[in-house]
Amino acid sequence: MPKSKDSPDGSAGEQRRLQMVDIARLAGVSVSTVSRALNGSELVNAETRQRVAELARSLNYSINFGARNLRLQENKTVAVVVPYDAKSRQHISDPFFLSIVGSIADALTDRGYDMLLSRVDAERLDLASHWFDSGKAIGVILIGQWRQHDQLNDMAARKLPLVVWGGEMPQQLYCSVGGDNVLGGALATRHLLALGRRRIAFVGDARLPEVWLRQQGYQQALQHAGLQADPALELPAAFEPGVATGELREFFAARRDFDAVFCCSDVLALLSIQALRAAGRSVPGDVAVIGYDDMPLAAYCDPPLTTVHQPVAEAGAELVEALLGQLRGERAGPRTLPVYLKLRESAPNT
Repeated sequence: MPKSKDSPDGSAGEQRRLQMVDIARLAGVSVSTVSRALNGSELVNAETRQRVAELARSLNYSINFGARNLRLQENKTVAVVVPYDAKSRQHISDPFFLSIVGSIADALTDRGYDMLLSRVDAERLDLASHWFDSGKAIGVILIGQWRQHDQLNDMAARKLPLVVWGGEMPQQLYCSVGGDNVLGGALATRHLLALGRRRIAFVGDARLPEVWLRQQGYQQALQHAGLQADPALELPAAFEPGVATGELREFFAARRDFDAVFCCSDVLALLSIQALRAAGRSVPGDVAVIGYDDMPLAAYCDPPLTTVHQPVAEAGAELVEALLGQLRGERAGPRTLPVYLKLRESAPNT
């Protein structure tokens, strides 16, 4: 038997050939159809391509198109994938998504690479691997972990070139790049405590890793001040404005036993200010408000928003460099970027 180009003894190539035979048998198609499907050929109908891709993932099968294309310099495309929540349908026009995707696009362009922008259901982050498995991209940058930590670990375990914007989590196998979320949560909470606020509401869905880490910082700061976090003041609001608006209005109309709000995005902070005003409360007089991200709009709202600044402008370069490092064979560990508090009138220093 001729040796595979993938290894000196041909074992890697033989293993992939046997897996392809298994996929063909399970899918009820020929081996050549499996090969075409994994290459994304339009000669195979979409239903068959999807069935073959799912079987390939279940067998941890991956054709090493990325390495081949990189060697031959045929492909310089990176897939940038923005997940969406099927229920809330958070739109890609969200200010944070626009900012970080723009930062990644600039970084890729500066290095001579192209960007393929895609979306996947946040419950199926593993579908992002399609762009690498089909040979259409040499690697994947995923914007957000959502609640699929295990899926991301599975993708990393099969050596998919992958970098994720998010927070470092326990037992993490994949490479993440993100702001220091625990510090961000602590900085916001400490500032509100320094203003004399003692009943601080927390707004954000802590089932999401980044929000959970920010909640850790919030709770640690309260504990350091001799206070206990009150679960009744924690609202797991969605990031999507169409969903969050109603949640915030109901929450602030029902409760008045707080004097500050820490929100896990600038959009949630702006919606909170609107909901507080609708409930007859002033900002910052009655309630001080702090957001997260420091999007450009934060400086121009009424009142201008105090917020935790995330290094989004630098994030694109960090994400791209982490991915290119993997393609060069380097081990890619998590990268945590610094954050700081940007003071404005929604929670002023005086």
